[in-house]
Amino acid sequence: MSSLMKKLALAATVAAAPLIAAGAAIAEGEKYVLVSHAPDSDSWWNTIKNGIALAGDQMGVEVEYRNPPTGDLADMARIIEQAAAAGPDGIITTLSDYDVLSGPIKAAVDSGIDVIIMNSGTPDQAREVGALMYVGQPEYDAGFAAGQRAKGDGVGSFLCVNHYISSPSSTERCQGFADGLGIDLGNQMIDSGQDPAEIKNKVLAYLSANPETDAILTLGPTSADPTLLALDENGMAGDIYFGTFDLGEEIVKGIKGGVINWGIDQQPFLQAYLPVVVLTNYHRYGVLPGNNINSGPGFVTADGLTLVEKYAGEYR
Repeated sequence: MSSLMKKLALAATVAAAPLIAAGAAIAEGEKYVLVSHAPDSDSWWNTIKNGIALAGDQMGVEVEYRNPPTGDLADMARIIEQAAAAGPDGIITTLSDYDVLSGPIKAAVDSGIDVIIMNSGTPDQAREVGALMYVGQPEYDAGFAAGQRAKGDGVGSFLCVNHYISSPSSTERCQGFADGLGIDLGNQMIDSGQDPAEIKNKVLAYLSANPETDAILTLGPTSADPTLLALDENGMAGDIYFGTFDLGEEIVKGIKGGVINWGIDQQPFLQAYLPVVVLTNYHRYGVLPGNNINSGPGFVTADGLTLVEKYAGEYR
């Protein structure tokens, strides 16, 4: 290397050093809290936890996941208040019930904390509470698209197994499905609760009382897994049209085995991962996407299971 080249290389190294140090300083100090409405028993949220953890590692920020252990929304509202009182740089939260949660979220925004709504609620509701944006799946629209798909497959009646009926977003899924089919929801939605044995028995009882039911719609692994057991017990597995929201290990097996026709993938990993990335870049550089981000819906069938099967319950 010539003397001139050595001098240029040395100068470049010295010039770069302050930039590296500055970058390291920027990466310190940010903290984000994700608050969900999910009870501890809902394994679907493990993907959310993985998403926020990976984003925290990659962005070099501190992240924390919090939730009401039993899924009680009043408890969730208190958790949001507690999180805001601790003064994080940002809060990422679901908006599963506007009436219960909008007050604490607005208070957090008013205190100067940046908020992103994820998973549940709507883009309009996110704007109303003062959030930066919404990242998730419009639940009614997803249900409507599923209903249209089922209608094209000849479905005219169904059972919606709602394991989280206290969340308006869950009911929107069932209502959208009915509207997509062009029929009244009526009594085709049941409050199944979250106990697996109870869910199984309620599905068996409904199908026994309504043997002409064309299809079943479940809203996630909590209701899908016991429904799979119910259909295995009454001999209807593979004979009744079966669609479900969300993915999980047993759901993937059901799709692969021809018992479940399709799963609606709202990509929960992205719902947790992207808000951390967005908030970090916003706080460091002042950049922010100009629109909300729809993470779903996408329909997963037996034809597209390779990566889904590999990462189900972890990143899918």
